[in-house]
Amino acid sequence: MHNCSYVQFWNSSERMMLTGGNVVPDLVLVGTHTDVVAMHMSDGLVNARTSLLFGVIAGLGLVFAGWKAREELTERTAPMAGLVAAFIFAVQMINFPILPGVSGHVLGGALAAILVGPYTGALCVAIVLLIQALLFADGGLSALGTNITNMALIGVTVGYIVAATLWAALRRSRARAWGGMHERPTPAVQRKFDLQLGALAFSSALIGTVAASLGFVAEYRLGGDGTGSLRTISVYMISTHALIGIGEGVITALTIVSVAKARPDLVYMCRAAGRPAQGAHL
Repeated sequence: MHNCSYVQFWNSSERMMLTGGNVVPDLVLVGTHTDVVAMHMSDGLVNARTSLLFGVIAGLGLVFAGWKAREELTERTAPMAGLVAAFIFAVQMINFPILPGVSGHVLGGALAAILVGPYTGALCVAIVLLIQALLFADGGLSALGTNITNMALIGVTVGYIVAATLWAALRRSRARAWGGMHERPTPAVQRKFDLQLGALAFSSALIGTVAASLGFVAEYRLGGDGTGSLRTISVYMISTHALIGIGEGVITALTIVSVAKARPDLVYMCRAAGRPAQGAHL
């Protein structure tokens, strides 16, 4: 069961019920119906054909991710994937307030992609979603494909693309600032790059979170039960997702910078894209 609060829209026939259990407004009640619209989709929210379609998409995506994850994992880094999955599961239990009656938690897609790679990251988030569905009824089993597509595939992929693009710019900036030398950077230079890495992580988490909500809107448009106004659902899913994405971005930035300063060798993006000069802690 979710702990929910209610917001009445007096000038429309829709009522929104917002939860503290998910990354976006978790439940939408439309008119006098009790149909549920959730980021962690419940059973029956979209028709069987749509559930089957995205179940196949999620399955194929995870098979591909599992195959490619072999390139990301080594005996030394494989335990990190387990720690990331456990960390995401734990922080998703911590809610932070966004608006009166609205709270959210970390989705974790960008965080996982930056730390362990996009393919391993997708598997980590998918495992968390499966456990939540089986043990906590957080999302329906028939809707597991849509939930994995949105949060494990779209959220991770978009978050990683943003992070990789910004990381390339950060590397060019680093090369200009350090002149290609391999000395340890000065404290001022290190602080600058810590801030830039934090901005990278923040942006990738925010954009990845909003992208996941767009996936939900597309799925509801394709196979929703039609009892809710698509425009109303879209506006509230995306706008609230953007607000909650700010909190997600802060948590992701703090986590990535902390790990990168202590153990840059454990951050996939630093290893894969080339970390700063020898001796740097970024």
